[in-house]
Parts: sequence; C-alpha cells; structure tokens
Amino acid sequence: MDKRDRIILNALQEDGSLSLNELADKADLSPSPCWKRVKKLEEDGVIRKRVVLVDQDKVDLPLSVFVQIKTSNHNDNWLQHFACTASTFEEVVELYRMAGEWDYMMRVVVSDIHAYDRFYKKLIKAIPDLSKVSSNFAMEQIKYTTALPI
Repeated sequence: MDKRDRIILNALQEDGSLSLNELADKADLSPSPCWKRVKKLEEDGVIRKRVVLVDQDKVDLPLSVFVQIKTSNHNDNWLQHFACTASTFEEVVELYRMAGEWDYMMRVVVSDIHAYDRFYKKLIKAIPDLSKVSSNFAMEQIKYTTALPI
C-alpha cells in the first residue's frame, strides 16, 4: 500500500459517497487507475464494505450500553455458541473477546432502559454459564468515528 492508496482510503473513510472523479482528484490520479486501486483494495480485503452511518438519536436508539461479561466456561463449543448467539441479537453492534478481567465486551444500542432490560433477559436465557454481567450506560458520546488513522 502506497501513499495514493492511503489517500484513497482516508478520503473514502471521510465520505464514502465520493464520485470516482472526486476520489481520483484527491489522489492525483485519473479515474481509471483510481478505480483499479479501489477494486484492488476491495479484493485484498482492505476495504471490507461500504455502508451508511446512521445517527442513533434520529432513529430512536439513543442509549449505548457497554456490557462486560465473564464466564466460567471456556471450552471451544461454548465459545462458538456464545459468539454465534450473541451476534444474532440486532441490539449488539460491537462484540469483542477480551484479555484481562472480563472475557467479553459488547456495545448494545437500544431505545431506553426498558428495551435494555428486555435484551438482557433474552441474552441470559439464550446463553448459559454467564457468571457475571456488568452494564455501563453511556451518558454522553464525546468521540465516535469509524475512520482508522491510516
């Protein structure tokens, strides 16, 4: 990956709706070589997909809950069941296996505390052997970006 690829990636991270001509101008390329670079970045998996970012508040999902989970069960079958099951909940927008005190962390997006309580009850019913679940409610989002510092 060279400087032009990085320019292309940064530009697309800032605005994925740029036209090919606009993107080519930013990378100081003509459209055809720029398009070839974009396609190569996609083929190599550097660009995973293109999406639209939606404002949580404007779709009535203002509450972000950071959920930390401990389990006493660490066998492969349980780990796979947990990952697959937790990933099916539409409220879970991020899910990580952690090192340190907690085994997993997820970010859950819901409309209010009652919606979170419903989610929590579904989660503990669907996944056995959760030894500890701690929920932290975000009061204010200070920074949010999907852009990586390339």
